[in-house]
Amino acid sequence: MPGVRETLDGAALARWGQLCLDGLERHRDEINALNVFPVADSDTGTNLLATMRAAVAAVPETASAHSVLGAMARAGTGGARGNSGIILSQVLRGLAEAVDGAELSAPSLPVALRGAAVLVREALSEPVEGTMLTVLEAAADRVADTAGEPLADIARAAAEGAAKALADTPSQLGVLRAAGVVDAGARGLLVLFDALVEVITGSAPVRPGYVRGAAGVRTASADTAPAPGPSPVSASSLVPAVVGTPHYEVMYLLSGTDESRIAGLRNDLARLGDSVVVVGDGEGVFSAHVHCADAGAAIEAGLAAGTLGSIRIEGLAVNPLAAQGSSDRGILAVVAGAGAARLFEDAGAVVLDGRVTAEVLLDAIRRMPHREVLVLPNGALPAHELVAVSVAARDGHREVLMLPSGSMVQGLAALALHDDGRIAVDDAFTMSEAAAGTRWGALRIAPERALTIVGTCERGDGLGLVGHDVVVIDPDPGRAARTLLDRMLGLGGELVTLLLGAQAPPGLGDELAEHISATFPGVEVVSYDGGQPVDLVQIGVE
Repeated sequence: MPGVRETLDGAALARWGQLCLDGLERHRDEINALNVFPVADSDTGTNLLATMRAAVAAVPETASAHSVLGAMARAGTGGARGNSGIILSQVLRGLAEAVDGAELSAPSLPVALRGAAVLVREALSEPVEGTMLTVLEAAADRVADTAGEPLADIARAAAEGAAKALADTPSQLGVLRAAGVVDAGARGLLVLFDALVEVITGSAPVRPGYVRGAAGVRTASADTAPAPGPSPVSASSLVPAVVGTPHYEVMYLLSGTDESRIAGLRNDLARLGDSVVVVGDGEGVFSAHVHCADAGAAIEAGLAAGTLGSIRIEGLAVNPLAAQGSSDRGILAVVAGAGAARLFEDAGAVVLDGRVTAEVLLDAIRRMPHREVLVLPNGALPAHELVAVSVAARDGHREVLMLPSGSMVQGLAALALHDDGRIAVDDAFTMSEAAAGTRWGALRIAPERALTIVGTCERGDGLGLVGHDVVVIDPDPGRAARTLLDRMLGLGGELVTLLLGAQAPPGLGDELAEHISATFPGVEVVSYDGGQPVDLVQIGVE
């Protein structure tokens, strides 16, 4: 067929990575809404996207297939987010290890898929059927006997094998069947297979939108938009752990270790919790993941196994539908922008979007059905108004705690550590510490000529702010943002969150992520479309 590739060189594989990134961006909300296993925290799509973004950002401009895939595998392992992200990194590693030359050819694709499946199964402490592993193995099985067939036919067979296995996941895993969903991570994996078909043939397979069904899985037609969120299901079918038990997702990278110590770490983490995955990038760096009640013990296990870095601890914020009735505490977050609203809602908060006055906030608090309400104001009102609202909102039936989040990126950091298993004061203290520990800045466009603490700006200048203070003025907004990042990261940091505004220039997020990777190696970057009206980008540094 004209235009069909017989092999994939480095440039074509870089294009594949970008198609994967675009596909995961389009399907993020759909995948998040399917997420009930292993924890119903509605972040699988976000984690897959963040992992692939890290992988694609590392692709060299001109390189062989082996070099491109190797760079993606290393960066994907280092930047993996969540259980699904770590598994995705091993798919990239399997491809990299099967290609030793300038091109990915038809014979090497089945080898790559089988190798990836072996890597994933070996990495899991307790493999579960009906998940990403099952779908990956089904794709590998489908192409096991394709010697002599063209690359396009092998890729199509792999994708169709994955699609069929995805449709079968509810019959293999009870929690999926009860919720009426396919496995979220496996749905994301299908995006990768379809992108591979597209880069080879020029046309992607047409898939339905996978949405919740009250009894069994139902799919929308291909031209019907996926449901914006979960439909009501039994809460008892989704809750993965005993309510009230502190539960954390712990991730870190290890170096200076070996396979024997890694095997011991995998066993140690399995004793501490579940969803254990420990994988390597093939060059001596390993990524570990566990859901557990004792985050400190998980860190200590890693310290005994090697040298730790990029430690990440997050409270497992269960999907609010899954947690209905489990707690009498609610989170109210003030946001600006549709994308930001989705982020906070996905993490379990009730959202108050748009311009907010003290009266509007007070009314929203009073409409919350919870006995305990934690408020993330995210810089919407000055401190004295927040104090007045907090006092007015308290009554004999409700306790209100106003948290010190001065920006949405601080609010997201705080929400990541929310745990309604703790008493309200302890929960508020932990969330407040997370907000306070996140330095934040913003890039804005000067609306007029004005005097700032660093000089006079002209209308249209890029303004870099740390907190509420202008620290950078530059006629070039992109340069202003890079200078702002240099100053913020000059004080240290392991994770940068970029929340892109409605008026952000195309490519700004990728440009800033590349600048961080080049200037501050080892710093993780996650980027979201916030859609806020004023800040071109909000920056959080943890």
